[in-house]
Amino acid sequence: MAEQNLESSHKRAMWPALLKGLLRKCPRCAEGKLFNGYLSVEDDCKNCGQEFHHHRADDMHPWITILITGHLIGPVMLYGAINWAIADWIQMIVWPVLTAVLALVILPFAKGFVIALQWALRMHGFASGR
Repeated sequence: MAEQNLESSHKRAMWPALLKGLLRKCPRCAEGKLFNGYLSVEDDCKNCGQEFHHHRADDMHPWITILITGHLIGPVMLYGAINWAIADWIQMIVWPVLTAVLALVILPFAKGFVIALQWALRMHGFASGR
């Protein structure tokens, strides 16, 4: 009991936790996997026992994904429309496919980031040591 109170009184380091989340590892120990599939979160860390079943990532990770994807694809698409002589039908195929692929790549990293942020800030059930 005293060990749990001691851990809950310590401040959790934000940046290391966020980096661990971006790597899709446990924000507590960096050894266990955060996901057991593409976006399915493990119930708990197999290494340190940190519980993840109560996380509330909800719509934050898609929002981050859309924000990043739009800021990467938008300028390239605008530059291409102005400076490259590419047929419209090719652009109508290339940009949506590139956008979808980039969004699908970013999404699990963004979700790991959000879960690690919640852990570092002791949000949604992460307040206790386990």
